[in-house]
Amino acid sequence: MDSRKWNYLSLALMAGLLLGSVWAFWPPATKIKQGLDIQGGLSVILTADAKNVDSATMDRALLIMNKRVNGLGVSEATVQKQGTNAILVQLPGVRDPAAALKAIGNTGQLEFVEWSTVPSATRNAWDEYLSKQRQGATVKPPASLKPGTYTVLLKGDVVTQATVGTSSDPTKAGQYEVDMTFNSAGAQKWAEITTRLVGKQVAIVLDGQVESAPVIENPIIGGQSQISGTFTADEAKSLATVLQTGALPVTLKFSDTRNVGPTLGQADLQKGLMAVLVGLGLVALFLGAYYRGLGILSWFSLSIFLALFLGVLGVLSAAGAFALSLPGLAGVVLTIGMAADTSILIFERFKEEVAMGKSPRSAAKSGTRHALLTSVDADIVTFVSAIVIYGVAVGPVKGFALTLMLGIVCDLTVGFLFTRPMVILLSETVVAKVPAFFGVKGGAANA
Repeated sequence: MDSRKWNYLSLALMAGLLLGSVWAFWPPATKIKQGLDIQGGLSVILTADAKNVDSATMDRALLIMNKRVNGLGVSEATVQKQGTNAILVQLPGVRDPAAALKAIGNTGQLEFVEWSTVPSATRNAWDEYLSKQRQGATVKPPASLKPGTYTVLLKGDVVTQATVGTSSDPTKAGQYEVDMTFNSAGAQKWAEITTRLVGKQVAIVLDGQVESAPVIENPIIGGQSQISGTFTADEAKSLATVLQTGALPVTLKFSDTRNVGPTLGQADLQKGLMAVLVGLGLVALFLGAYYRGLGILSWFSLSIFLALFLGVLGVLSAAGAFALSLPGLAGVVLTIGMAADTSILIFERFKEEVAMGKSPRSAAKSGTRHALLTSVDADIVTFVSAIVIYGVAVGPVKGFALTLMLGIVCDLTVGFLFTRPMVILLSETVVAKVPAFFGVKGGAANA
């Protein structure tokens, strides 16, 4: 394939990417998710309810809390230690703060209880509550079961996996349940328990709250069991998250809980977007005034870069892997400047080679190649720095590093697929005819 066809193919590929990007991010207000500092959400501090808690215990609690938050599927969520005995959790855009608090705050102490051993007054209260709940009534749960007043048959540490499913019972069609898988020791013991207690009730108790108290109809062999009830999808997901991650090694109490409003964040976002637009406008004016025809080309390059960048952010947002924060917006601003630098490198190298006596066509081919190689070298250094920042940072700072990395990739993509091919094609047609408009001298004579 000759160079001209390759250039046209590059431009066609760039056009396809541009159309896909516009589809992915438009309208940006709904396609690109926003972080806690922009859209608001939930911010909580959990403090260990124990004196002199050791570092290893808090590290284990932090790991479990990370897993629970990840299980909630919240983009740009942050979990980090505060001092020696507290954990800060930030959840942008949570739709149900109460469910989120329940999922992250439960100690996760799961017990399988022989129902007949529970004191009769407590048992009757819970039987009435579960009956009304099955009928769809909204009722307040009774007091939690008191440890030591009942017989524990099995604990939740034998659960190796917990997932959300729907009931296979025709009378409970569409109802959510939590499917559990036991380890080998738990499966064997559960088989013995359910064989002995056929026809009797076994309660499934989480943190003292009775989730269900089913009658064992047949021995359950094979290490599989279910927790059924009148769960919503979110409640079942939260329960599965708690069971999957295991019990917290220390009780954590909510020492501070805040619903962060989006008002301040939206105001900052508007200011940030204004800064982006003003900066982009000033850069465009400079490039147009200084490089004239090539400056106009840079306007297209920057516009395509920004559209491609937003498209990538839209795709990541749809996948739940990105939410725009103010530091992330700073990364976008920085990479716009880098994209302008790439255009300047290409234009300056092109002009230098024309001034050295090369024809515009020859200067475009060699000059743009050398300029892009220089840009790649510089961008690799920045990219590696961004990787390091992403690896060690927490919270919104990760968003800055991510947008910086994505911006570098988008910048080089536009440079190779649009700016370079356009400079080469223009050099073969109009540059030699009006060299002054493109800021080059001697082009017409050397063409």
